[in-house]
Amino acid sequence: MISSAANPRLKRARRLQGRRARGVSGLFLAEGEDLLAAALAAGVPPVEVLAVPGLDLAVPAIEVEAAVLAGVGTLGHPARVVAIFRRADLPTASSADLALELHGVRDPGNVGTLLRSLAALGPGVAVIGDGCADPTGPKAVRASMGAIFTVPLVAAAPPSYRVGLDARGDTDLTELDLTGPVTFLIGAERAGLPGDVAVDVRARIPQAAGVDSLNAAMAGTIALYATRVARSTSSSAVGAQSSRSPRKPGGGE
Repeated sequence: MISSAANPRLKRARRLQGRRARGVSGLFLAEGEDLLAAALAAGVPPVEVLAVPGLDLAVPAIEVEAAVLAGVGTLGHPARVVAIFRRADLPTASSADLALELHGVRDPGNVGTLLRSLAALGPGVAVIGDGCADPTGPKAVRASMGAIFTVPLVAAAPPSYRVGLDARGDTDLTELDLTGPVTFLIGAERAGLPGDVAVDVRARIPQAAGVDSLNAAMAGTIALYATRVARSTSSSAVGAQSSRSPRKPGGGE
């Protein structure tokens, strides 16, 4: 039982709240039983689990007094479990033909939410470009609701149709053919997508007059949903066509 905040294990866990410590160590935190369960379900093992006494967990845990463990986490309502993971154990490869590429998305909540949307509407991969919040930061991990353990983080998007989401884009998103491989590029909410980023088209999401723009996470989610609908509709049409009985000679069915 750990009862002192000066314990070396707790000191290491507290340091992982900072991006520099995560970068140097290759470790990050996940707070709460749900995130631990999500990691285990995805086959991502924890390096260490710190938990209040009396919990029935699926993995061994080091017990820590509740008041002491509360000082490790970042939640307003302290979690009963804090688990440490290796970034190297996260998925990095996929054959998916759908991707999100983020540029300058600094809000960790947006980064985590986009991973969650990609998990729900994919499968797909994520490219976290320069100037973005760390997807393994505490707030991003929480916002991902476990998607950090299932959505591959890759260095570059696969070859695909590159669609930049831009509130001032010349083309309506609904006019695009999204049935093939596609990468959606998303920029910062104020600055937008950098002008020097290579895209095939800059597309806008139709919205009411007088509205400035959508939140980055919302825009990405809508684009992912539009892709799912387009692909589902295309598959249904092909299925319906192939299921028709061939006509018999003479025009009979």
